[in-house]
Parts: sequence; C-alpha cells; structure tokens
Amino acid sequence: MSMTGGAGGIDGTGAGSLALIACASLVSVLGGAPAAGAQTWVGDNIEGGMHWHVAAPEGANWRLECRFPPVTYYRSAYEQKAWINRFERRGRGADSGRLPLNSGYCHVWKTGGRGSVGIGLSRPGETVADATRDPAHPAAVGFL
Repeated sequence: MSMTGGAGGIDGTGAGSLALIACASLVSVLGGAPAAGAQTWVGDNIEGGMHWHVAAPEGANWRLECRFPPVTYYRSAYEQKAWINRFERRGRGADSGRLPLNSGYCHVWKTGGRGSVGIGLSRPGETVADATRDPAHPAAVGFL
C-alpha cells in the first residue's frame, strides 16, 4: 500500500495533501533562504568588519575567496543600493584588507611560485590562521 496519498490523500478527501502543502509552504517561508530585508546595510563603509591578511613569505601566487552574510552598500548616485556576499582577490606576496562584517570565512589557494601561503582573520578578541603549500588543498579560516 502506498502512503503517497493517491487521488485524495490518506483519508480520501484531499485534506491530508492540502495540510502537507500548507506545512511545506510555511516551512519554506519561515525557515528557508533569508529575505532580501535580512541583508545588513553598511552604507559606504564596505570595509568595516574583520581584518584579513594573506602571507606568502617566499612570494608565492595565490587566490583568495571570502564569503560572509549578505550586505547592501552605497555604490554610486546611480546605483544607490548594491549587495555583496563574496569577495575575491588574486595576488603575489603579502596583502591585507577588511571584510564588511565580523562574521564569514575565507579560503586561500596557492596558484604558483615557491613557498607556502597563509590566511589570517581577526576580529576583536579573536584571531584564526591557516597555511598551505599544496595547490589542491586551500587554507581555510572563519568565524560564524
């Protein structure tokens, strides 16, 4: 015997199917992806969160990718609200900057050159770091 409901739900009236659809809709609204209103407004201070630093003491090439909760920011007079939840940069040697929030995570891949590459994230009272020499395995750090 199938429990999928067939032509009218388990009780033959269709009420079971309607209840299941209503429950699934409620779950998707309440627990699904965050609404656009859940983005944090940072204005023109797109670098007001935690610090990141890539180290490559022997001058290795690297690719950095950081992800964080979505933020909206002021881009220009023509496009006053833009949103971002990802930051990516390529470089060689050392580099540093800031993310928009104090939560998120970063991966750094070694893309060439000699030596290792490392990534560090720092927010008030906490610092995490990781390093790699293997181009196939990135160094990864984060705060959630």
